[in-house]
Amino acid sequence: MLHFVGFKNDRYWNAVCVFGKPDFVHRFWDHRAVGDIAPGDTVVFADKDDSHQPQAMAYDDSAYF
Repeated sequence: MLHFVGFKNDRYWNAVCVFGKPDFVHRFWDHRAVGDIAPGDTVVFADKDDSHQPQAMAYDDSAYF
């Protein structure tokens, strides 16, 4: 599965051009997103943050797109 994390605006479409359409879109890197990742999945982050520590609060991504 392909996961996009934190994409907004045209950066989303740029990532689609490079990686293809994602199976999951996560607005934030939180514990909910971490729980959706399985071994072998590909995760593409929109930002350059190297820490990628999940946020303490979980967000409902269902209304994002």
